[in-house]
Amino acid sequence: MYCYNCGVQVNEHSRFCQNCGANLQETAQNDTGFDSYQAYAANEKSMKETFYNATRKVNRMVGEEGGLDVNLKDVFSSVFQKHTKEEAELIFISGTKTTTPEENAISTTWPKPWLFSRIFIILAITYFFLVIGAINFQNMNALPGMIIIGSFAAPFSLLILFWEMNAPQNISIYEVAKMFFIGGTASLVATMILYMFFPVYDLDVSGAIVVGVVEEIGKLAIIIYFVRKLNPKFILNGLLIGAAIGAGFAAFESAGYAYTFGELYGEGAMMEVIFTRAWMAVGTHVVWSAIAGGALVYVKADQPLQSDLFFDGRFVRLFLLAVALHAVWDMPLYGLHHFYFLFIVLIGIAWVFIFSMMNAGLRQIARLSSNEKLSE
Repeated sequence: MYCYNCGVQVNEHSRFCQNCGANLQETAQNDTGFDSYQAYAANEKSMKETFYNATRKVNRMVGEEGGLDVNLKDVFSSVFQKHTKEEAELIFISGTKTTTPEENAISTTWPKPWLFSRIFIILAITYFFLVIGAINFQNMNALPGMIIIGSFAAPFSLLILFWEMNAPQNISIYEVAKMFFIGGTASLVATMILYMFFPVYDLDVSGAIVVGVVEEIGKLAIIIYFVRKLNPKFILNGLLIGAAIGAGFAAFESAGYAYTFGELYGEGAMMEVIFTRAWMAVGTHVVWSAIAGGALVYVKADQPLQSDLFFDGRFVRLFLLAVALHAVWDMPLYGLHHFYFLFIVLIGIAWVFIFSMMNAGLRQIARLSSNEKLSE
């Protein structure tokens, strides 16, 4: 039994709540609040158990047992706290040769990212002033900046989130920026080359599947390059590398769509494209590529990247998941587009896998640290 007022579990024969002092018996006799809270608490517990059980299968795909048990409220608690400029500067210098922690000193608890939210706010304010210049004052000099900042704000901020979640802190912001700009544009070119051999003339079901396959393979080719170059062994590194390539791809693609729609249909359509693709960025290219990158490093571990790993069932299943999420996103399932229902579901599925892979990455670090201590 639970107190209707504060939610603390109480003895069914107690008259008063030991936590807040609410009169339990009087409320139970004269009001339905007590019973309603019990029903709510039971339902909430059932939903959590259902989610936990459902994520068991997801965790098995990344080599872990049990369900996903993460308190998102706690993980993102630092977002709503005040932080100093010095705290931000300390984060920005992480990943260098002198600031990367030793393997046995890497934290295995969930990081508490916050810098990504400040980056987003800065970019959002910048976009706001550019909109005023371009729309209110009809100054076309502000228009290119509005397109670029509006298209880059969400994917780049999301990339910073993945960078903050990279517990090993072994990849610098310089490397992240390089993957974002060079990797993002290179993956766009890679997909253009593939489209020469696999053209899409109509975005029907089959066309959406081709788009999902072509674009995810195009991005994967660039992910493979950076995985070979950096030779990471941590799953969290793979997630970050994939997110960087995906974020660059998403940012430049969104800028292209915004410019095209602006030319064809005017400034209103351009701004609608920028806004829509901004909020949708939380569940598209960045997370799809992060899944692919994390899967690749998951099967690679501390071994050199070999071609046979691309046929490893563990990698194939996760990569096909990214392809499937992409393909279904593009399919003309208009009956499921009311209130963006389909997109919200796909975003939720993608992030369940992202958090499961992050969880697997933290457990991997814990095992490596434990093994290192045993070998000493």
